[in-house]
Amino acid sequence: MINDYLPVDSSDLGEGPLWHPKLKSLFWFDINSFKMHNWSNSKLRTWVFPEPVSAAGWIDEEHLMVATASSLTKLALSTDTRELIINLEGSMIHTRSNDGRADPWGGFWISTMGLNAEADAGSIYRFYKGELRQLHQNITIPNSICFSPDQKFGYFADTRKMKIWKQKLDQSNGWPTHDPIIFIDLESQGLHPDGSVCDSEGYLWNAQYGASRLARYSPNGQLDQVINFPVSQVTCPAFGGDSLNTIYTTSAYQNLNSNNLKAEPLAGKIFYFQSEITGLAEYQVKL
Repeated sequence: MINDYLPVDSSDLGEGPLWHPKLKSLFWFDINSFKMHNWSNSKLRTWVFPEPVSAAGWIDEEHLMVATASSLTKLALSTDTRELIINLEGSMIHTRSNDGRADPWGGFWISTMGLNAEADAGSIYRFYKGELRQLHQNITIPNSICFSPDQKFGYFADTRKMKIWKQKLDQSNGWPTHDPIIFIDLESQGLHPDGSVCDSEGYLWNAQYGASRLARYSPNGQLDQVINFPVSQVTCPAFGGDSLNTIYTTSAYQNLNSNNLKAEPLAGKIFYFQSEITGLAEYQVKL
């Protein structure tokens, strides 16, 4: 059971953990509070946005690409200057951004979903060399965006459908070359796949919302190990630390009633633990 957590306030919907490989610090989001947080040298810093924010990729030591409900935005960390990169379903007021991650080619995959998780209202896009292209649609809660270390596959999930897919990628530019196939079907177990990250051995670590656990799967989709948490709503893992063997995991307290919260006083915390397995440094977004 993982009980270590960062000494910061709980998040209503903690998501999108990002270990910045240059700054050596952790960023994450509280989507429902419109906030991005950073934990560095035992200090917390927070940025507030006018709409939900959910994911980021690092551009350099000073700038992040931040996915908001309606855009991909370039954020200057020291000055809080914000510059629109491209609109993201800007005219669709009933959707927001959700899971996202930079890919090995400098692109950025970002998903959207309905504000109330309306059925099939979500999509997955890729931003690459100035172009935002829709890759998938009719997804209810898109999650688990990550990439195999050999750069052959991208992964994504629909939490509501309880499935994770993998898709072959062009190794020269990262665009999908084949239709996705089911990688893990969790429906028979009643498990809901949330955020995922791949480690250096090509295994996929998946946070399973509502199940109090993080599960590691082999490249052929076999369950390898399970890590348990004292909270039900774990949301997304990230590798960090100087050796990339610290696993940070966000969680949420959204929709928990007073009795639930008494049973889960740590709901919404950012948990961490040391692993014998190392992760991959997050890829740089190239504008």
